[in-house]
Amino acid sequence: MALASLPVFAAGAGERTVLVMGDSLSAAYGLPPEQGWVALLATQLRSERPGWKVANASISGETTAGGASRIAAELRRHSPDVVVIELGANDGLRGLDLVQTRANLERMIVASRESGARVLLVGMRLPPNYGPQYTQAFERNYTELAEAHGTALLPFLLEPIAMDRDAFQADNLHPVAEAQPKLRDHVWPALAPLLD
Repeated sequence: MALASLPVFAAGAGERTVLVMGDSLSAAYGLPPEQGWVALLATQLRSERPGWKVANASISGETTAGGASRIAAELRRHSPDVVVIELGANDGLRGLDLVQTRANLERMIVASRESGARVLLVGMRLPPNYGPQYTQAFERNYTELAEAHGTALLPFLLEPIAMDRDAFQADNLHPVAEAQPKLRDHVWPALAPLLD
């Protein structure tokens, strides 16, 4: 699967980078890339925080294992000042081992921190049909990792639209274009303090 085709804008002197490591929710699945929340964030950054750009290394279908295997190369490629990690949904939907999911996320956090970047960990929630034990442990991964590593945390990316069926495409998983600004606006308050 191809990387999201959000352009990385030409770097100027002293330009700083937000690297987004995500899955289909950040890769604008089913939409033109420029309509996704990450592209909208890039536009907002250019307007409100001149000197910042966004590199979107999100891949539809990505798991935490995939992100962990790619993080070192993406850090070398982009030298980011901030890394947004939005992964885990595909692990949860496949019922993968949560200990391994946590280890993969931790590997990404540690690698990002060691490179000198600040980290925003973006969490996800699962449908209740996965059972309370699994779904609660899944959510705890994010909060416990953020606490352990002192990273910023956005507990649930889809919070502003989760209860609105019209905010999702026919698959009931991926947000429509009209919902993407709400996701950007939801991420912004958690991200903005990391840009100072």
